[in-house]
Amino acid sequence: MAADEINAAGGINGRQVQLIHEDDQGEPGKAATVVAKLINQDQVRALIGEVASSNSIAAAPNAQEAKVPMISPSSTNPKVTQIGDYIFRVCFIDPFQGEVMAKFAFNSLKAKKAAILFDSNSDYSKGLIQFFKAAFTKLGGTIVIEKAYAQRDRDFTGQLTAIRDTTPDVIYVPGYYQEVGVIAKQTKQLGIKAPLLGGDGWDSPQLWDLGGDALNGNYISNHYSVDDPTPVIQDFVKRYKAKYNGIAPDAIAALGYDATMVMADAIKRAGGTECVALRDAIAQTANYKGITGVITLNSERNAVKPAVVLELKDKKFVYRETINP
Repeated sequence: MAADEINAAGGINGRQVQLIHEDDQGEPGKAATVVAKLINQDQVRALIGEVASSNSIAAAPNAQEAKVPMISPSSTNPKVTQIGDYIFRVCFIDPFQGEVMAKFAFNSLKAKKAAILFDSNSDYSKGLIQFFKAAFTKLGGTIVIEKAYAQRDRDFTGQLTAIRDTTPDVIYVPGYYQEVGVIAKQTKQLGIKAPLLGGDGWDSPQLWDLGGDALNGNYISNHYSVDDPTPVIQDFVKRYKAKYNGIAPDAIAALGYDATMVMADAIKRAGGTECVALRDAIAQTANYKGITGVITLNSERNAVKPAVVLELKDKKFVYRETINP
């Protein structure tokens, strides 16, 4: 959508944008392979992706070595941009996201006891629990139990039964929607009343197909709200729905759009795609008015921006509050 809009407006410096797509199937090894292919065979001058932190961490060394700038829309683990000075992101990072949910749990939900259920295969999930724990205990809360699961698991009753026995006020589950939808159902089946708290990895229309009504009353931290009345956001939502058969844009859609537009803005300012000039132009991105907020990249190539807390209700993510850095 971003590329189509750029090209319809005349391209960048009079040249059209060509997108080449590769599917890494959500696997770190394949992410590294497809990035090598894009760089060496397709001769791309810039990369948008990956979405998941583990995949970005696997792919980024190839981009760094080839000096091809890479902007991740949504990889929030701090390690991603630490790989090198050609690696950027337009999302906030996990130390902030973990702290946001800890503050919301303690201050807004008045939670004193938290349980944790995390994905042991995911850098994203493992990072978030560390930052949530640090912030929640610093506020005065207690972590009563920690349990792990593996990606693609479908039975979480053992972990949830152990969690139920500790009577937590909230359960922090910073995983991805594929598992979280099932976890929500099994939580309700076990009679657990404590709300589940999560992060941006929950945000997908498919979450509701997996979890249904069991998701009601849970909360996530996220990058933007589709219900935000700000005109620039509502205009984006309207254009997106018109292009994609009425589907509302989730945070990944908004971040993907922002990443592409930030890259395009940098190419324009750099006067082309020469690697050093383009890298420097991306690094100098400041006060860029994106869909997911005003984007300024700091010296670590991370975006400094607020987060929103959303409540899950009747197949919608309902805005609750904004928490600033």
